[in-house]
Amino acid sequence: MNELTTREKRGLAAISTADGHMLIVAADQRNGMKAVMNDAPGGASSVTADQLADAKSDLVRYLGNAAPAILLDPQVAVPRIVDDGTLARNTALVVALDASGFEEVDGLRYTRFVEGATPRALRRLGADAAKMLWYLRADRQDAGSRVASEIRDLVAASSEEGLLLIVEILVYQLDGESDADYAAAFPGLVAGAARLSVECGAKVLKLQYPGSAEACAAVTEAAAGVPWAVLSAGVDHATFIEQVRTAVANGASGAMAGRSLWKDCLGISADTRRSLLTERARPRLQELAAAVDRA
Repeated sequence: MNELTTREKRGLAAISTADGHMLIVAADQRNGMKAVMNDAPGGASSVTADQLADAKSDLVRYLGNAAPAILLDPQVAVPRIVDDGTLARNTALVVALDASGFEEVDGLRYTRFVEGATPRALRRLGADAAKMLWYLRADRQDAGSRVASEIRDLVAASSEEGLLLIVEILVYQLDGESDADYAAAFPGLVAGAARLSVECGAKVLKLQYPGSAEACAAVTEAAAGVPWAVLSAGVDHATFIEQVRTAVANGASGAMAGRSLWKDCLGISADTRRSLLTERARPRLQELAAAVDRA
């Protein structure tokens, strides 16, 4: 197991429930959140930066503040939600380092950093923890690969700054790979990504649901004691709750949920958002909290 420093332990505690399980509302999406707002009843054909910022503020105010932590981006949401007092004092702030989209090189995907986003810069923005997303195919990339080097470097830089880094990994289908072949490989790819990330120093992981109880147990074994949380990946709330229950029963340490909580709650109207986030999304969050704590 990759040992946490004292400050990283405090960061992990800050993003966890009282029972010690990670629970984060993910709201760092930019283009994805715009798309959700465009599709909402009464949505605009093009969501402006100000409208997106207002929606993120409402998401924090009416949903995120009821969670141990919220994940936001440093381009639209932060530092605004800190400076204007929207973020509650008892809700930890996780800030994403990754920019929207990816580049493709020789058939492999690579994410980009938000310009100017570093562990030190995030500390100055008030972050309690950081998150970086990497695309990874452990059957094509190893400890000597570019992505492995990036993980090692950022883990070291974050630890030096005293900032807990959540390593998010997305496995993906290659061009020309059949749906059947990818589906068969998927559980092993998630476990392989966890194993390689831990070899590169990762101390906390955010991973896709690998598909079954057996696959979750294999991910837990691959993580070698490093805590991992399952991400919602856009599935509906009822599906995600069952995935979380299965994952936690087989070694996962929590959940990080985005669209499963709020994708049908972000209308353009502030009044609509307040109503839906309070009456629809918050009960989902409460159910998710019970699932991660196995209550």
